[in-house]
Amino acid sequence: MKRRVFITLLGAAAAWPLAARAQQPAKVPRVGILSPAASETTATLAAFREGIRDLGYIEGKTIALDFRLSKGNMDALPALAAELARIPVNVIVTDSTSATLATFDATHTIPIVMGATGGDPVALGLAKSLSRPGGNVTGTHFLTGLSAKRLELLKLAFPGVERVAVLVNSKEAISATEMPKAEIAAARVGVRLRPLAASTPTELRAVGPSALSGSDGLLVVPSAMFWNNRATIIGLASMARLPAIYPEREYADDGGLIAYGPNVREHFRQAAGYVDRILRGANPSDLPINASSKFDFVVNLKTARALGLTPSPEFLSTADEVIE
Repeated sequence: MKRRVFITLLGAAAAWPLAARAQQPAKVPRVGILSPAASETTATLAAFREGIRDLGYIEGKTIALDFRLSKGNMDALPALAAELARIPVNVIVTDSTSATLATFDATHTIPIVMGATGGDPVALGLAKSLSRPGGNVTGTHFLTGLSAKRLELLKLAFPGVERVAVLVNSKEAISATEMPKAEIAAARVGVRLRPLAASTPTELRAVGPSALSGSDGLLVVPSAMFWNNRATIIGLASMARLPAIYPEREYADDGGLIAYGPNVREHFRQAAGYVDRILRGANPSDLPINASSKFDFVVNLKTARALGLTPSPEFLSTADEVIE
């Protein structure tokens, strides 16, 4: 073989491994989702998937989603968070304050995007500031303490309400912190509160209409476990034939009477944007944490009629949406 031909072939052979490596597909990023939900198809998680698709990702091809769902068992969240950290995934999206805290305990290196976290992330020790979080946590959070506003709305809708049962979850910090603010509002509007505790789906299902005996209304405070078992709570209020107010619009969509609170689906759509920026190279420590910007105030008039209730005209005129 001529020397010139041999050198040419040798050079081509050396280039083959490089060409082969260049043609290999890029590694598909993996995103973990930690949630107390019972199903991947729940409305909030579906909103995240929609956001990911709108940004051009194709699940299973250009992005992989690893769900870890506790099915209402808040005690299971730490172990599930540790599983996601061990995979490891590129980013973890959290659903609920409890999920965020569990994930933060599991990793300080994998970026965490808050999809639905209540309270102040700085006070919770998750970030140094909202404008520059400074660690591995970013995303969106929603304001707490809105139970006071909900109580005022319930009284405006039904001025005759004097005794209100308050459904609380002692295992979720955001739920427990609502009571003191609700007590202040109760004194202001002239109602008495009676806490009604349930911290697991089993305990919730055990609550019967007799537990609401002597109450004129029901206030449900924010809780991821409650949200995932909202059909049980709506059914309880219906059997007791009580006016009830809930913390998210999904309750009203599913037959609850009144809902007032942050739009959680919008939070998860925004979470998709955070994930996209991080996968493109952004550092979570530099991405500002956003607070709720969209709130829902929904009244289900069909439910009011079924319960034989008539909300005041003044109240109805203030609602963003009335389901007829």
